[in-house]
Amino acid sequence: MNRRIFLASLGIFGVGGAFALTTLTSAQSTADASDPAVNDTAGGPKQVTMWRDPNCGCCDAYADYLEENGYTVKRIDDRDFDKTSISVGVPEQGMGCHLAKIDRYFVSGLVPVDIMERLVAEQPDITGITLPGMPANAPGMARTKTGTLKTYAFGEGGITVYSDE
Repeated sequence: MNRRIFLASLGIFGVGGAFALTTLTSAQSTADASDPAVNDTAGGPKQVTMWRDPNCGCCDAYADYLEENGYTVKRIDDRDFDKTSISVGVPEQGMGCHLAKIDRYFVSGLVPVDIMERLVAEQPDITGITLPGMPANAPGMARTKTGTLKTYAFGEGGITVYSDE
């Protein structure tokens, strides 16, 4: 009987340890996502960290677009970027095709540089912005932005329109 209790206890601790390890591993994979030093744009080079599916050509085209506009882009292959996005607060129904971090903000999707730069300059009290889906007229999908794109702000205050231009 005591042996069964011991083995059952050992099994419970094993499951708990695996859960703790999984949680720790997940936290480490998004550690860069929550470290503002990774993306400090004040007084230094403009830096962006981008989590993307390694097989997504538009994500690479978007990173190239950012680099052409003076940014240094750290690309992180993350097949589960969608889960990473949700973990930092991106609304599931408004997710873009990759996740980026600039300064202290998360940017989901193919957001034009001028909107990202306005976000960093204005410093609103939000978690970030998102351009849902993969609009055909957005940077990364088109050579140049055409027409209007609607980006949304998200954070503790909910979801609002950030830009419609």
